[in-house]
Amino acid sequence: MPPFSISISDPSFAADITRAASTQTYYTIRFLADNNLVDDAYRAYAYFRWVDDWIDGDARPRATRLAFIHRQQALIGWRSGGAGEAETPIDLAPEERLVVDLLQREPDRPSGLQAYIQNMMSVMAFDAERRGRLITQNELDDYTRWLAVAIAEAMHYFIGHDCQAPQGEKRYLAVRGAHIAHMLRDTLADVAAGYYNIPREVLDAGGIAESDVESRAYRGWVEERVNVARACFRAGRDQMAEVESLRCRIAAYAYIHRFENLLDAIERDDYLLRAGYTERKGQGIERITWALWMALRNHRTYSSHNHQVNNE
Repeated sequence: MPPFSISISDPSFAADITRAASTQTYYTIRFLADNNLVDDAYRAYAYFRWVDDWIDGDARPRATRLAFIHRQQALIGWRSGGAGEAETPIDLAPEERLVVDLLQREPDRPSGLQAYIQNMMSVMAFDAERRGRLITQNELDDYTRWLAVAIAEAMHYFIGHDCQAPQGEKRYLAVRGAHIAHMLRDTLADVAAGYYNIPREVLDAGGIAESDVESRAYRGWVEERVNVARACFRAGRDQMAEVESLRCRIAAYAYIHRFENLLDAIERDDYLLRAGYTERKGQGIERITWALWMALRNHRTYSSHNHQVNNE
């Protein structure tokens, strides 16, 4: 049994945070998550949305950010480098109660929920530490993998919880591509906030600064990242055909389509990143329509192929 019991009496608290932060995420959870997991999906997103916003606070020095992250790591009983029991603070913020409520669901059994929380906390901890400094390629690769594992495991946990889905590294490819695209999209805003998403090795090789996005060397790196993301999406679409849950496939294909449109925009700009990328009117409906078509078509193709193989 957990050492204490705290639950959220009003589930609309997390839903309101989610809706204010991301309309697409709010409606994805509302319409596609398993009915018995909708409130928990909102709690999971809202907690890390709050942590991310707290870390990004302009007036907070590095030591304050790191102390905040250490508190969150202690709260979930997990620290970088290994799991371990930790004394839980009693004076919890309302947002901290969200993750406590989540962790009480499966306190002793490894699950997709725990993988989400642990890997997303690694993402948050890295952001808190890296602000204001350059990063290496290895750090960037770790960062992207933590995020990819977190989001993919959350998706499979909350949408089609008990349904069959591929395991192993291919499970994370689509989200890896999305994170690469996401970081390109946010580059200028991130630079202004002190987050540098291009590796030090690329800057050194090109003789450029971290904000020199107009340079040929920087744009060449952007092109390479776009190509990597597209390859991840191609493989991710194939992988999603193996997912049993129709709702999970719809969510994944909509996610992929959103970021493929972003990559199209970056390519049209000849890999010169800009401050903002806005969707044209009706693009959201187009995305859902395409995602539904892909979810139905690709699974039928996969099922037909399996039936043929099994009969040979």
